Amino acid sequence: MKRKISLFLMVFFSVVAFSQKTISGKITDEDGVAIPSASVTVEEPGKDAILAYGITNSKGEYKVTFTSAESNVDLKVKAFNQKPLTKQISNSDQTLTFKMQSEATEIKEVQLKTKMITARGDTIAYDLKAFDSKNDRTLADVMKKIPGIEVNADGSILYQGNAINKFYVNGKDLMEGGYGTINNSLPKDAVQKVEVLENHQPVKMLQGKIPSDAAAINIKLKNAVTMTGRGEVGTGFGDPWLWNVKLTPMFFGQKSQWVVNYKTNNVGEEVENEGNIIGFGSSWEGRRGNASQNNWLSVENSQTPNLPVRRYLFNNVHYLSANYLTNIDKKKEWELKANANYTNNSVEREDNVETVYAGTDAQAGSTITTTTRNNYFTDKLKGELIFTKNAKKGFFKNVTTFSQFWNADRALAIRVGRVGDQSLQSPTSSFQNSLSTIIPWKEKMVNLKSYVNYQDDSQTLTISPANYLQFPYLLPKANASDPDEFGIINFAPGTRAVQDFRIKTLDTSHSANISFTTKGWTFTPQVGIDFSTDKLSTNFEGLAIPNPLIPNDVQPDFSSSVYENNLKFTELVPSASVGINYKSDSWSIFANVPVNFNSIKAEDDLRGVSKSLNKTTFTPNAFVQYSFASFWKASLNGNISNNFGDIQTAYAGYMLSSPAGFNVMDANNPIPEINTKSVGSRIEYRNPLNNLFFNVNYRISDTSRNLLSSPILDRTTGFTLIQYRNQENSSQSNSFSGEIGKYFPKFKTNLSVNYRNSDTVSDAFLDNTQYESQNNSQSYGLKFNNTYFSWMSIDYNVSMSRNKQENVGLPNGGRLATNKGFNHNLAAFLYPLENHTLGFNWDQVNSSDGERKFDNAFFDLSYQYTWSKKKIDFELKWMNIANRRVFETYNIIASQNAVQYTRIQLRPSQVMFTVKFNFK
Repeated sequence: MKRKISLFLMVFFSVVAFSQKTISGKITDEDGVAIPSASVTVEEPGKDAILAYGITNSKGEYKVTFTSAESNVDLKVKAFNQKPLTKQISNSDQTLTFKMQSEATEIKEVQLKTKMITARGDTIAYDLKAFDSKNDRTLADVMKKIPGIEVNADGSILYQGNAINKFYVNGKDLMEGGYGTINNSLPKDAVQKVEVLENHQPVKMLQGKIPSDAAAINIKLKNAVTMTGRGEVGTGFGDPWLWNVKLTPMFFGQKSQWVVNYKTNNVGEEVENEGNIIGFGSSWEGRRGNASQNNWLSVENSQTPNLPVRRYLFNNVHYLSANYLTNIDKKKEWELKANANYTNNSVEREDNVETVYAGTDAQAGSTITTTTRNNYFTDKLKGELIFTKNAKKGFFKNVTTFSQFWNADRALAIRVGRVGDQSLQSPTSSFQNSLSTIIPWKEKMVNLKSYVNYQDDSQTLTISPANYLQFPYLLPKANASDPDEFGIINFAPGTRAVQDFRIKTLDTSHSANISFTTKGWTFTPQVGIDFSTDKLSTNFEGLAIPNPLIPNDVQPDFSSSVYENNLKFTELVPSASVGINYKSDSWSIFANVPVNFNSIKAEDDLRGVSKSLNKTTFTPNAFVQYSFASFWKASLNGNISNNFGDIQTAYAGYMLSSPAGFNVMDANNPIPEINTKSVGSRIEYRNPLNNLFFNVNYRISDTSRNLLSSPILDRTTGFTLIQYRNQENSSQSNSFSGEIGKYFPKFKTNLSVNYRNSDTVSDAFLDNTQYESQNNSQSYGLKFNNTYFSWMSIDYNVSMSRNKQENVGLPNGGRLATNKGFNHNLAAFLYPLENHTLGFNWDQVNSSDGERKFDNAFFDLSYQYTWSKKKIDFELKWMNIANRRVFETYNIIASQNAVQYTRIQLRPSQVMFTVKFNFK
């Protein structure tokens, strides 16, 4: 670990130690009047390659930093209505002032050519028209083709491989992180340009004082007041009748903005996640997140394939959301935001799985076949009210959120000839309030933060008949020193197994800090206190009878307290920390040095056990970024974290967490302690002058734990008993990734390639045997899109993966079959006549274990006519032409020393007719 960190630091500092030179000065006209917006570039003599560039400010001042091995470089200055100037200068730090001669700039044919990518400071602007094709309709369609930017299926955006922290429209944050709706539904014709705000600090009071390593996106519309939106109405042929409706009007004004979104379909489009928070802003704004259920219990779940969701999702969804923003003062500093969404969804799913278990000295290997049919019912409501003030002289933000779930799951499972009917009811209520305010005090800033979260979860899991469940249990011992022996639970025929569960959670966090700045450094001492409490109660109901085929068989008594939990888990963490921040033209540094005083207590009334832990921890984190030669950034980050588990690792009563088996912790186990050390580095290059972007990342981490999962597997049924051992164990991982992308304007082509390698080594147990789990995964990817020809556009994505698993130390373990995968997607559109479009889509997903190969191909055809005057599209689309009904794949199950061959039900061939339109 130390050797890797040393190598890591050496590489990092060798990058930032390049011999850099800085040229600064002023550009004026012949009369000495400053010339703003003049371009200053540095090039190597005789080469058409720009090393660095700068733009003069309103005072005519410029500053350019570059790196070159040449003794001399060319400096070029250009400005409108001025004669271009070129001068060869020495490769050294210097200050140069230039006077430019007046010369009329000829504008040929009175046509202005807009640059597709421009940069000024930390802002890179993309002209959307330079990247769109005839078939693009929404913002997301075009953004997928912009170099350096990726758009995921849920609308989330990555810049240089990292998630953005904010998404603005005309400088306003209407969606508060849930921007997928706008990204997927804003018509491209309403957008003038997309701006990437690098190293964006969203709190205006902190800009220039507290740096950020994240980027933001600002969508600049063509008009200051815009009424727009997107709609689709589609119907299909088949059984059942198919429909797809999307209605998303939106308004963006100078004082107010709003978006209303209603989407419903049964054609496999996953629209219900559009309201999820995918951009989390800054920690200075308070704490926010997506409310989720504490899903401790589950039915047996059929698997989902590595395919676009529309290929396999059998759904019936209705999703309604509304977002509103308005300024409530004349200065437009205070904003009121109200957001709400409701989801009603039902999903069907089915699979067939063949699991091959490697044998041990005690048990022979086996093959278990299961079939699972699921119905999932989602019914949830969320409301949110936000007050904000984000000004140079004050910051305030209060977010109040309420969420309610009424979810239910069903499963019909067939395992080794037995049939089990399973149901799960899981209502949840959640309330959150987050407050953060920054108050100026003389030359200092005082930040107060408060967060309160209360959640009540109930779950009831029912399995009928109970004798579907046949999994191991620990037999009673005559002496405590006797070795563990396991039997099989024999449930009485015709009975049910019922697991009840309820947990009430209160989580609070309060802190106060004061920031002061001196000589570019900002120091932020802080004190805080976090308090959380969980109250868990569970009970299992079932009837087991002696197996007549086993002499003197002893079965568990489910009426005993062994199968109940009544646990209170409390955590109190006072803390003190110092934040250290520095921001200059080249350097961004921020670090946090906290000391945490952890006090944790778990009280189990049923077993008369009370466990506690009092420990002081030091958990620093730091980030350093150096910008050089205009286009380069090198960064280094590291952190130490401590986690002491939660109530999920503290309960000691048996709990049927799923029909796969009971989970249990030893009542005498200590509170879990998890310590993680992690170091990462990153080098990135982004040059808007030649449309080239790339990044390289490396990370290593080491984790140590005091408890280790030790499952007991019955290979005749595939059921498992999960236990935990009080034993020190560790895991180490390192990962490397790189991506390079370039836009070729001459060929209207965007091309990017990526690579990722990850190695993980960890301690593990199976059937009381310790082993070392070793995993290596690699992936390669290529993305390509081209709009060079007026009659055709192409989008192509391909990825290859390789996953190798080895369980060193298991009797018949060793290396499991290597999992190889190949995925690609081709989308081609032909434009034979004006307003006519023919589309072809090909998804290919292959997997292999070296002996068996599974190929899954899917084809779609579409025809679209555009009524250009009204901007209405009429589309006829035939999906899954080959009518492939089953997806086949292969997976490695490392924790059970097994491999799986899976068949998953897919959507059949279907034909849809859709009308698509803009609201204005």
